[in-house]
Amino acid sequence: MAKLYVNPNVKKGHLNPELQGHFSEHLGRCIYEGLYVGENSDIPNVNGMRTDVVEALREIKVPVLRWPGGCFADEYHWKDGIGPKESRKKMINTHWGGVVEDNSFGTNEFMELCRQIGCKTYINGNVGSGTVQEMSEWVEYMTFSGVSPMADLRAKNGHAEPWKVDYFGVGNENWGCGGNMRAQYYGDLYRRYQTYVRNYDPKNPIKKIACGPNAGDFHWTDKVLETIFDHGGRTLDGLSLHYYTLPTGDWSKKGSATEFDAKDWYRTLNKTLYMKRLLEGHSAIMDKYDPEKQIGLIVDEWGTWYDVEPGTNPGFLYQQNTMRDALVAGINLNLFNKHCDRVKMANIAQMVNVLQSVILTDGARMVKTPTWHVFNMYKAHQDAELVESTIETTQVGLEDEYMVPNLTESVSLGTDGKLHMTLTNLSLEENADVEAVLMQTPVKAVKGTILRGAMNAHNTFDAPDTVQTTSFDDAKAEGCTIRFTVPACSVLHLEVEI
Repeated sequence: MAKLYVNPNVKKGHLNPELQGHFSEHLGRCIYEGLYVGENSDIPNVNGMRTDVVEALREIKVPVLRWPGGCFADEYHWKDGIGPKESRKKMINTHWGGVVEDNSFGTNEFMELCRQIGCKTYINGNVGSGTVQEMSEWVEYMTFSGVSPMADLRAKNGHAEPWKVDYFGVGNENWGCGGNMRAQYYGDLYRRYQTYVRNYDPKNPIKKIACGPNAGDFHWTDKVLETIFDHGGRTLDGLSLHYYTLPTGDWSKKGSATEFDAKDWYRTLNKTLYMKRLLEGHSAIMDKYDPEKQIGLIVDEWGTWYDVEPGTNPGFLYQQNTMRDALVAGINLNLFNKHCDRVKMANIAQMVNVLQSVILTDGARMVKTPTWHVFNMYKAHQDAELVESTIETTQVGLEDEYMVPNLTESVSLGTDGKLHMTLTNLSLEENADVEAVLMQTPVKAVKGTILRGAMNAHNTFDAPDTVQTTSFDDAKAEGCTIRFTVPACSVLHLEVEI
């Protein structure tokens, strides 16, 4: 029996709600058909936003949404997406699918979407092909309340009052699709561009995010921070990190989202756990420049990446979502919690119909994926305090290269005064018996929710509830101890009254 030791009296850090953030790009059917159908659609909507999707996103308490990209961000010119829709410029989305982008979803629409969801805003600016003036004017358009050309333009477009921009990313993947830059060159550009991301409302300052590394590129992290910190104080609030779980390690053949075997299962989870090394490695470099941890590590693109579903546009990155993805989500969210001293926001890629999405749509139909159900269980961690916890694990898998610990966990003291434990069982076959010991803390009551199923299990439009959460009533409390069994291939949330 594995021991889980929990000390509710030792707080390890605050769990920002933003650790459960999301990402939406002008890619495939994420924006169009997924989030936005237009005001004249037969699909129920409010100001063009799909009612069913918005309600599902509100249910999981989406805390922040990143937009418009992604690679799309560094070729996006914001003025193309404002004003009367019939006069907005049309363009070819050269990054994603070669389809026409009519810019009917722009700044005003994004702000309306966030209003309906009730989430914070994270705007990604164009450094790769945009100018300093363009970025400066976008910030002015969105946030300036006085008399100015951009504030007047916003009012002309139907929104007299300024919006609140919570986070602003200065470029995206500038080591790649955002300009193929060297770290020092980007660092200098960041210094220049961020200067003009002005805080027009001192009471609501914009948090500035610099483009960080691609996965294990520790050189980029070091040189970008060295350049930004050279001859000047701290000008950034966060540094981004992108890492995708790629089962095969081969971008040309990534593997099926639904047709996979036990070897693929363990290989995928093994690669997911590389996130732990990334968080620790980049945090150590950041500690050199920011020992007080004022700069957040922002994992604003993460999730699984498989071959697209057969018969779909390869550039749309549409993939199904199984129990394997549920485990990937649970593992990552536990890791972000455990590293909350440095990780301040994370954004799964992407919200709807793209990569590891929480929602899939087909015309008027919608399904919640297994990943959606994981977010729904983990939302109890939002704004909570991480408490000290450790768990005993054993290695499971098929061969040395694909071994993983059987369990991952994180525990928090929620705003409701209850302890929230989230656990994942990575084993395909073995249940895990657990004895949780709460240091000097008697347990009054415990109840749970569990997501479980076969490794390939997924929800379809014809069978939308194949994978869904059920109540978990097998946890037994006695004194300061809770005993329970985590079934194989499952994600579990326990709510503990103390």
